[in-house]
Amino acid sequence: MNGESWQRRCLVDLFQPDHVVKICAPMVRYSKLAFRSLVRKYDCELCFTPMIIASAFLKSGKARDSEFTTSDVDRPLVVQFAANRAQDLAEAACIVSPFADGVDLNCGCPQRWAMAEGYGACLINKPDLVQDMVRQVRNQVECPNFSVSIKIRIHKDLAKTVDLCRQVEAAGISWITVHGRATEERHQPVHYDAIKIIKENVNIPVVANGDVRSNKDVHFVHQQTGIDGVMAARGLLANPAMFAGYEETPLQCVRDWVDIALEHGTPFTCFHHHLMYMLERITSKQEKKIFNVLSSTSAVIDYLSDNYDFQQPQYRLYLSSLGLFSPATSPVSSTKMTLQWVAVASFLYAEIGFVLFLCLPFISPRRWFKIFNFRLWEKIASYWNRAFLTIIVVLVVLFFDAIREVRKYSMTQGIGKDEKLLPNMYDHLNMKLFRAQRNLYISGFSLFLWLVLRRMITLVSELATAMEENEALKVQADNTNDAAKKYMEENEELKKALHRGKDNGNKKLEEENDQLIKEIERLKAELKRTTEALEKSQIDMASIKKQCDGLTREYDRLLQEHDKMLSLVDKHDKKNE
Repeated sequence: MNGESWQRRCLVDLFQPDHVVKICAPMVRYSKLAFRSLVRKYDCELCFTPMIIASAFLKSGKARDSEFTTSDVDRPLVVQFAANRAQDLAEAACIVSPFADGVDLNCGCPQRWAMAEGYGACLINKPDLVQDMVRQVRNQVECPNFSVSIKIRIHKDLAKTVDLCRQVEAAGISWITVHGRATEERHQPVHYDAIKIIKENVNIPVVANGDVRSNKDVHFVHQQTGIDGVMAARGLLANPAMFAGYEETPLQCVRDWVDIALEHGTPFTCFHHHLMYMLERITSKQEKKIFNVLSSTSAVIDYLSDNYDFQQPQYRLYLSSLGLFSPATSPVSSTKMTLQWVAVASFLYAEIGFVLFLCLPFISPRRWFKIFNFRLWEKIASYWNRAFLTIIVVLVVLFFDAIREVRKYSMTQGIGKDEKLLPNMYDHLNMKLFRAQRNLYISGFSLFLWLVLRRMITLVSELATAMEENEALKVQADNTNDAAKKYMEENEELKKALHRGKDNGNKKLEEENDQLIKEIERLKAELKRTTEALEKSQIDMASIKKQCDGLTREYDRLLQEHDKMLSLVDKHDKKNE
């Protein structure tokens, strides 16, 4: 069923006995309007938008315009929201209800950031909240045919999952999509037995999700579980025509994607990534290397035109009408530089000119130093270091980006023109490599000259300072020489005066010396006489001393005799009495 024949009615009517509804899963960045339009052409019956954060959707008109786009033929359509508050989900559902046929609550996203915010798979452990969300949407959306669904993962204890499904069924859910893995599982096999048990325990449609990569998988899952629909994600990315029975992506599907993407103005990254997925199974490893490095819509069109018989003039005419193609911007002939590299090249030329200007012989370092001391430079000097480091960081980033580009395009050098590739694509890759090498040289030389220039300015300033110091030393040396000459002249005059003084004073000195000699001789004679008299006096003194000693002994003897006589007199007097 396609969008052109769709009239708004309850989506539950899609689920009929013995019929498996084929659904395009919500895929971030991928299940947008252009891709939904493509899969609808190949028997996809129901499409989901990428997951939208309900709170951001309500707060920002910009978020609403960028995250949700649709058209009159984009039906039937379900908008998937991530929410952690019932009122947020209900208000978002009211906003999209005129433009979609239902909303889906994401209860299966296992990413950490989503679970940390209270979105995704953590909701399977909050059945009351999920039930309240379903009821709020039912109560606030006026359209009776507006569907409400949830997409869940299973618990390790399957009974909890069954209880959750029964609770939301009681709240009025339209259907349930079950991804047959637990929250912690990523690439493990899908538990189809769990999906079957859930289907057997509820009375609403159940959609199976997980590892549906071909139409055979659709029938296999239906037989294993008895589900009412299947939802595919990666399988549709690799083969958007999967539900139509194609085992590989048909070329017509690729052509349809190019037409639809150009019509919708799909950004190049999204346009290119979808083609990378579609061509993955039908291109060789070498072709992937070439196709995956294409960097413009016109380059992709050239590649597809020459390798897969696309009508190149038709697409070039369409690109020209959009302003995306002109002969001057052809991938092979274009040699224009991007604005950032024009700026870097201009900076390089300015550096070369300034270096040559610094090397001019008739401008001395002292003049440069005077120029650097202008007031303007003093004002700039406060920002100089920060500007210098900022430019170094920018040039280093551009240098490593150029290295990355050279390495990326050098990977294709082993592919020659004799390979099964379009000829101008080989030239295009060589041109890309040439540009990357050119950018590498420009950024490398700019960085080198910037460091050299900084060093040259420093050396010029130091040289000018040294020259000024040498000039000052030279002046000081000249002044010192003049003072030395003056001191030498004064010294000569002093020597002459000394010689004159010597001639006049020598005679007086000789006379005085003679007088002194005579006086010394007289004093020597007198000293001799004095010495002789002293010796004689010493001899006389010795004899006097001997006499004195004799007198002393005689005195002592007489004193003893006197004492004896006194004693005799005393004795005699006593007798007379």
